[in-house]
Amino acid sequence: MRRRDVVLPLLLSLAAPSIARAQAWPARPIRIVVPVPPGGGTDIISRLLQPHLQERLGQSVVIENRPGGGSTIGTTNIAQSPGDGYSLLMIDSAIAVNPFLYARLSYDANRDLQPVSLVATAPVILVTHPSFPPRSVQELIAYARANPGRVNFASGGNGASTHLSGEMLRSVASIDIVHIPYPGTGPGVAALLGGQVQMMFAGISSTRQHIEGGALRALAVTGADRSPAVPTVPTFSEAGLPAMSAETIWGLWAPAAMSPEIGERLAREISAILAMPEVQRRAVELGFVTVGSSPAQFRERYARELATWGPIVRQSGARAD
Repeated sequence: MRRRDVVLPLLLSLAAPSIARAQAWPARPIRIVVPVPPGGGTDIISRLLQPHLQERLGQSVVIENRPGGGSTIGTTNIAQSPGDGYSLLMIDSAIAVNPFLYARLSYDANRDLQPVSLVATAPVILVTHPSFPPRSVQELIAYARANPGRVNFASGGNGASTHLSGEMLRSVASIDIVHIPYPGTGPGVAALLGGQVQMMFAGISSTRQHIEGGALRALAVTGADRSPAVPTVPTFSEAGLPAMSAETIWGLWAPAAMSPEIGERLAREISAILAMPEVQRRAVELGFVTVGSSPAQFRERYARELATWGPIVRQSGARAD
């Protein structure tokens, strides 16, 4: 008997259980854990995908907000969940920041999780309360230099992109501003709307309606070009600060033990959803740049995010422990 006549059936028999699981999936509702409160970009992009994912998979998709610990509580929940394809995680850039922010994490993303798809990216927008005097980035810099330590900015928590964008501004503009962390972007925006803080870096998706309604003033956005969602808002480059290059990413993750076939299926479905004209239109309105990558492409992007945010966290001295 030839060797391949023995080896091939053996390999097929070993692969059969994995293939069978992937073909049978999904057979019951799926939950997507969002490790931040409702109202922020992570929650918004998850709910944008939800109805279309339900339709394409033929099962209910439940969004489960599990905020706390700078996204670590919800992330830990998925890292410790069965790898059966019914527990997923939608998370932003915190996945690449937390390894540098925390001395100890109850999970290791490279060991306990697997990337499924990079869903979207977005520039970060700097917004202020209307009562705050500066009306431009240069006016803000001048005001902060004249009032060191008296200008504060909200964030969605220590180490969030909303925090590190402020640290980046502190560095590139050489100004002394005070960080006020909140448990998520939504609460941070609420505090800014209430005048409890003076300014905040946030996603366009969570601030656009307030900008259009006059409740917040937009000073600038990161990125090489103006955002189609807020075309009248200048870029930081136009404002004289090209080094302000912060960007937020959002991606879907799964427990490491999940079948790769399920991950590939999910990635294909997400890419198809993001290609829908109505989804594209809504995403642009909210300030997102849709992606829809393969798991391998997302893994490569995650490695680049680690290389980007690590030095910024270390320079800021931010710690969450």
